[in-house]
Amino acid sequence: MSNIKSDSILRKRIRRFKSIKRGYYSLIILMSLYLISLLAPFLINKTALMVCYANNQYDQGETFTDLNGNKMWDENEIFQDQHQYYFPIFGKYYEANFFGQDSVMGKKKFGSPHYRILKENFNKEDNGNYVIMPFYPFDPFEDAISERDELYEDRNNNGQWDEGEIFIDENGDEKRNDYGPVTFPNAINLLGTDNQGRDVFARLIYGLKVSLTFALVVTIFSYSIGIIVGGTLGYFGGKVDLFGLRLIEIFSAMPFLFLMMILGQIFKPSIMLLAFMYMFITGWIGISWYVRGEFYREKAKDYVSAAVSMGQSTWKIIIKHILPNALTPIITFAPFAVIGYISALVSLDFLGFGLQPPTPSWGELLVQGKANLQYWHLIIVPLSAIGVTLFLITFIGEAIREAFDPKVFSRLR
Repeated sequence: MSNIKSDSILRKRIRRFKSIKRGYYSLIILMSLYLISLLAPFLINKTALMVCYANNQYDQGETFTDLNGNKMWDENEIFQDQHQYYFPIFGKYYEANFFGQDSVMGKKKFGSPHYRILKENFNKEDNGNYVIMPFYPFDPFEDAISERDELYEDRNNNGQWDEGEIFIDENGDEKRNDYGPVTFPNAINLLGTDNQGRDVFARLIYGLKVSLTFALVVTIFSYSIGIIVGGTLGYFGGKVDLFGLRLIEIFSAMPFLFLMMILGQIFKPSIMLLAFMYMFITGWIGISWYVRGEFYREKAKDYVSAAVSMGQSTWKIIIKHILPNALTPIITFAPFAVIGYISALVSLDFLGFGLQPPTPSWGELLVQGKANLQYWHLIIVPLSAIGVTLFLITFIGEAIREAFDPKVFSRLR
């Protein structure tokens, strides 16, 4: 007798989802982009991954020639200067002069090193020191342009170059090159810079992390609240349902934008405030209506009556029997909820009620594009990123909806 392996409905649905190529490949692409954004501090950052440096000073433990036999290094004694390895990317702070960087662009350097320039200096010196930078060595918060401007002597101390002031003509064109702050896409800054000299590509990737994380977290929590509320109302009905519906109607009538404007005056707008507003005030309402209807429909079926007659507890019936069947159509809504929350965050940022500068945000990039129409990349780049992301999630949602279609797979097939 041949062995017949039973195939669960979930496995059939997963196989069905994989067979819908546009949705399956869209999921892979979106997950890859999100993973890159999560790893952005190690891939897209102005801080060095590693610095190998010998400081030309005697350090404890280094080998030296003990001329006077006192077993201590003296200033005139020769020592072997060993290279040490440092990892600034993991958060340890180093002063610029620790690596011998006393000045940058002719000005005394205070605080942390400028690692891109430090790398250039080490390469020129060719003495065994080197710096390993991230794949894309720009930070979403820094002015990436000022370092490329040609140096000048600011005689009147007004912070800008004036005609007649001496400057270093690096390219020999007899003109002082001042790039900033906005630059078009180029070989150094792949997608150009914004109106504060910040790298657009870096802000785009960090903005992806903010947008997707916000949408996923809000979707998960709002769905959880909606399922609990809707399931409770649908299963118990009666006065519980009557009271719960009135509560939902009150929350539904709240003007979200006005609430954001009021709370924005009381509290500083932040991603936590936005997430709280969506999770606990508006996000769960729509899904609770749908779950309530599904519970009403499922609890009237024979398998629930059989579970009750067998003496199973109320919560076991809800969690083990009704909830899995009620969730099947609800899962198909999740990708479209993510789309809604990404669009909402971008809209609020654009209107000024969302994340506040300098937080990387797609909506904030659109605001810059609106104010600088002559710089096409500040409009095209964020719009393209939003469009591609929403298209990918739409394809994923359509594939999930088709894979979870009860007409395709059911327990009777």
